[in-house]
Amino acid sequence: MSESDKAASAGGQEAVTPTEHLARDLTLYVLLRFALVFAVAALLLLAKVPLLVALAVGLVVGLPLGLLSFRRLNTRVTAGLAARNAHRAGERARLRAQLRGESAPAEDPAPVEDATAVDAAAPEDPAAPEDATPAGDPAVTEAPTVAEKNGRDE
Repeated sequence: MSESDKAASAGGQEAVTPTEHLARDLTLYVLLRFALVFAVAALLLLAKVPLLVALAVGLVVGLPLGLLSFRRLNTRVTAGLAARNAHRAGERARLRAQLRGESAPAEDPAPVEDATAVDAAAPEDPAAPEDATPAGDPAVTEAPTVAEKNGRDE
């Protein structure tokens, strides 16, 4: 037994991130819920209920019963999906900042102030290159955002 295994067994469980086993948990959860649907349908088929009716009742009974029966697995899947979504949102914000030419935000992104207000408040940098365009220059326009594009009536 290695030192890390001894430490993990002595200290209890290892800290597992929610996304570490997300694929396994999600697959297991889906398979268990549908297995429950088919088990209910099989019981009804043994009771001489027609196949389509048994499957319909199996869906109506089995899926909600699966939510209750597999609550811990549901919680792990939900936490994993939420963590993955938060990670993807952070990555999306970082990429958008790079596309705008800004420096990448820190791990915990803070609200970004209006760039023109920040540039207007900052003193002139004497070391700035001559070809740099000042903030608010009418020759430099930003591309409209998706929300602005969708908000227009054309």
